[in-house]
Amino acid sequence: MKFRFPWLAAACLITAAQAQILGLDPLVVTATRAPAAARRIPFSVVVLDGLALRQAPDATLDGALRAVPGFSLFRRSDSFTANPTAQGVSLRGLGPSGASRSLVLLDGVPLNDPFGGWVSWSKVPRESLARVELVRGGGATAWGNAALGGVVQLFPEPPTDHRSRVSASFGDFSTRSAEFALTQSAGRGTWQLSGRDFSTDGFALVAPEDRGPVDVAAWSRHHWLAARWSQPVGPDAQLTFSGRSFAETRGNGTAYQRNSSRENSGSVTLAVKSNEHLAWTATAYAQDQTFASTFSAVNAARTAETPASNQFAVPATAFGAAWTGVLTGVGDSRTSFGADLRRVRGETREYFTFANGYFTRQRIAGGAQNFIGLFALHERPLAPDLRLTLGARLDRWDESNGHRRENDRTTGAVLRDEHYAGRDGMEFSPSAGLVWQPAKAWRLRAAAQQAFRRPTLNELYRPFRVGNVITEANAALRTERVTSAELGADYLSGPVTVGATVFWNELRDAVGNVTLVHGPGVFPIVGFVPAGGLGRQRLNLDRTRVQGVELSTQWQPTPTFSCNAALLYDDATVQRAMIAPNLAGKRLAQVPRQSAALGATWRTPGGFTVSPRVRWLGRQFEDDENRLVLGAVVIADLSATYSLGRHGELFLTIENLGDARVETGRSADGIVNTGTPRFAFGGFRTVW
Repeated sequence: MKFRFPWLAAACLITAAQAQILGLDPLVVTATRAPAAARRIPFSVVVLDGLALRQAPDATLDGALRAVPGFSLFRRSDSFTANPTAQGVSLRGLGPSGASRSLVLLDGVPLNDPFGGWVSWSKVPRESLARVELVRGGGATAWGNAALGGVVQLFPEPPTDHRSRVSASFGDFSTRSAEFALTQSAGRGTWQLSGRDFSTDGFALVAPEDRGPVDVAAWSRHHWLAARWSQPVGPDAQLTFSGRSFAETRGNGTAYQRNSSRENSGSVTLAVKSNEHLAWTATAYAQDQTFASTFSAVNAARTAETPASNQFAVPATAFGAAWTGVLTGVGDSRTSFGADLRRVRGETREYFTFANGYFTRQRIAGGAQNFIGLFALHERPLAPDLRLTLGARLDRWDESNGHRRENDRTTGAVLRDEHYAGRDGMEFSPSAGLVWQPAKAWRLRAAAQQAFRRPTLNELYRPFRVGNVITEANAALRTERVTSAELGADYLSGPVTVGATVFWNELRDAVGNVTLVHGPGVFPIVGFVPAGGLGRQRLNLDRTRVQGVELSTQWQPTPTFSCNAALLYDDATVQRAMIAPNLAGKRLAQVPRQSAALGATWRTPGGFTVSPRVRWLGRQFEDDENRLVLGAVVIADLSATYSLGRHGELFLTIENLGDARVETGRSADGIVNTGTPRFAFGGFRTVW
């Protein structure tokens, strides 16, 4: 289905409950690390409340977040079937990759993987979330490293809300899920116990015309258990302890390929209001995890697979702390300031080079990274209808113990023993913004920032192979830096809300998997590449430009009916790449130039709520050379709920109602992967 005028189809939909309604003016924490009215924030902000997330026509939380223009994972598939290493977040198409170029937080604690930067969406709650805040193109001054394209922060319902929830669902592909959050007062404090158990038999990832006997359904199982305790420790202080344990196993589309994750984490937060002008929050956290994954090469007929590598352990740890103060001054001015630090360590341990039924070689590679930053953001009115925000951040980073050792498992001979010199640097991340309200119905804004991201330990030290594509690591990768700017306008009059944003990003030294050679043959850097395969290396692209327009509108003529539309036009191209001049002018992989959707929400007098949604994704490229095309697609989704009164509801969701073909990957030898087919599931929710 082609759209000659895609803007008429509208863009990445948000239902009425999902959209940030400017008239309600929600408080937003993520942009400045301090509560601020949305109308005062110069960057593009979207707030999705818990009700909207629960009622979205998606099986996963990250699927529900695709309702926001510009939010996507590395590929078109979501965490229902995607390998965790492909679940990195991209906002506005700012260089999608397995490693997020956007920071994802759960109540102030980073969720980005310590070793690889990706986000495992299975380990976070959905039913008990209070809201999600998305800051596109901003937030780097407040949060530092990894907030290159923006920040996504998830906020669970606090224990002090004294609300409990239970939900269960069943659906196609033998999908079963149960989630709960139980809250109970105990003395002066309140505890909350929450968890989820999920399993699905999944579906085959390879397109029917390419599928062979080796292809099986991509199944998954996961469960997690979390506990929180919150208690006042004074008249104006609250202490909260949190802990979480998570385990997941997945099949990745063939009998041999699978992965598993295990994680234990904990945090403690102290929030204090010292006086009427000063409040502060201190947080400390720790995370310990391990990851394992197997990869194979499949023959051309897809009748057999050969093990390519066994990443049998990826232990990683993260420790961090932050202190944030908020000072309210005279004349409606406010300053947020503070410091944070984060230390990550990790390494991959894997077997590779399979011959005669045995992996003949072993690799151990990894290192450590430290980040420490200071920041301050000040906002004040310049006039009754004009507000200024200025911010600055200084970060120091260092990397140590970088290593890569390879040996022959049969003879014990050391084949490679590299120890990389330590590196360090300083980064300055300023930001500025203006918000002008020339009339009651209008809000105009302008904002700019500079941000940075250090390559992850995975990008620096670990080579990998997926099928016949071999990608070499690069311990000399430079820091990514971006200069971003945007202009926006919002209009609210009665039942109509209209928004428009023009954005521009100049990304320097973006890390990309750059194609160096085409197989077959033995080549420098990457070694042997089989027929139909590619040899790549992670390299810095000198300059990449991502620019575009976001348009959105909402119409709510009655309290029970509303409809929404939005458009994202995203031009993401390589401007200069001295290491690969042929890439200049090419579009970034995995970024559609246009995406669109349309949706509505209708609450009937009989207790039903119906939310249809239609999304359109323009064509995009799988690879850096723009040779492998993923076709455009129209996807229709539907959710319906029936209220059982104040304390419960029944729900039914159908994803991909028309069973459209969603191309999620295309290999150099022409094998196409596809995303979720028609998928129906339903169940019940109760709250008390």
